[in-house]
Amino acid sequence: MAEFTTILDSLAVMIRLGIHPYEVEPQRVIIWVEMTVDYPEPLGQDAIEQVLDYDFVREGILGLAAERRFALQETLCETIAALCLADTRVRQVRVRTMKADVYPDARIGCEISRKRS
Repeated sequence: MAEFTTILDSLAVMIRLGIHPYEVEPQRVIIWVEMTVDYPEPLGQDAIEQVLDYDFVREGILGLAAERRFALQETLCETIAALCLADTRVRQVRVRTMKADVYPDARIGCEISRKRS
C-alpha cells in the first residue's frame, strides 16, 4: 500500500460566513486542507488516473462558497471534511479555516481532523 499526503494550501475564498450583522456580506476566508490518501500499491505510472485529483476539492470548496451561507466556521470545516471523505481513498482529512479580515490585528479560525471509520 502507498500513502500520500495531498495538501491544498491557502485557498482564499469570498464566502458568507458568520453570525454578526457586519458578516452579512461575503468575507475573505483562507482554507487549508490536508488529506491522507491511501493507494492499493505504489504508483506505477506518472498519470493523473493513478492518484486523487485534488481539483475536486478546490472546485467543491468554491462551489460551497458560491452557493451556501454558513453561520459557523465549525460547520464549514465539517462540510469540507465530508467533501474530501467522499473519495474513499481519503483515510484522514484535516481542515483549517481562517477569517482573514474580522480583526485588524489577528485572524480567527477553526481546525478539525476527521478519520474514516
